[in-house]
Amino acid sequence: MSRLIHLSDLHFGKDRPDLLMPLLEAVNGYDPDLVIISGDLTQRAREKEYRAARAFIDRINAPVLSVPGNHDIPLHRPFTRFLAPWRYYRRWIHHDLTPVHEGADFVAVGINTVDRFKWQTGKLGLRRLGRACRALSRGGKNTLRIAVCHHPLDHPNETHKRPIPGAQRALKRLLDCGADLILSGHLHIWHAGTFAHPAPEHDGHLAIQLHAGTSLSSRQRGEPNDFNLIDISPLHVNLARISFDDAKKAFTKAEARQFDRASGEFVL
Repeated sequence: MSRLIHLSDLHFGKDRPDLLMPLLEAVNGYDPDLVIISGDLTQRAREKEYRAARAFIDRINAPVLSVPGNHDIPLHRPFTRFLAPWRYYRRWIHHDLTPVHEGADFVAVGINTVDRFKWQTGKLGLRRLGRACRALSRGGKNTLRIAVCHHPLDHPNETHKRPIPGAQRALKRLLDCGADLILSGHLHIWHAGTFAHPAPEHDGHLAIQLHAGTSLSSRQRGEPNDFNLIDISPLHVNLARISFDDAKKAFTKAEARQFDRASGEFVL
């Protein structure tokens, strides 16, 4: 049985300093096997913001798998964005934009969905999907296969942002490759469910879509800062939303759901 934590949208440079220590204490207190960060570690991709993100990661007592978000390449410096968009990310976070981590009962695959030319919407082309599918094929029959994207492949009804171009095609490909759990951020809202509009003509294999809100940013969009706690067992995937309680000045469990791996449905 493995335990994962899913953070997203830290936005160093637009973060809440009062949440930094409570977040680190909560993350390390859960003693995870892996911490996943689904993009937007910085607000404006400045080097000082990356240094702050690196200092945060260095205080996590677990391996960390991270993918970039659209805020992790410079919006207002087009020359750098077009010619060297990943310079600071690779220097301070990780050289690999599509990392893979294999655990005892899971494989987590990072997918880079950032497009330097379409800063907000992102992209997910065939080459990136092919690389992700090859990585998802690792592990045995009971391995939980996890894809990590910054941009969601399906949007809950409460958001008006446009999905990433080609999202339905990408979702079908990942489902066909056996993805069981797709983690994302970007929207600054929390959501857990199966995909509302499964791609047609797939083999019936449905994945969980799990969005994290923002774990540190002051841009909360009416929701508390939060992160996801994921417990994997042979029969179930247990998901919990851990939200910051301003009265208690601590991250506490706000809600939980249980996914039955055999039926492909939420039972709690």
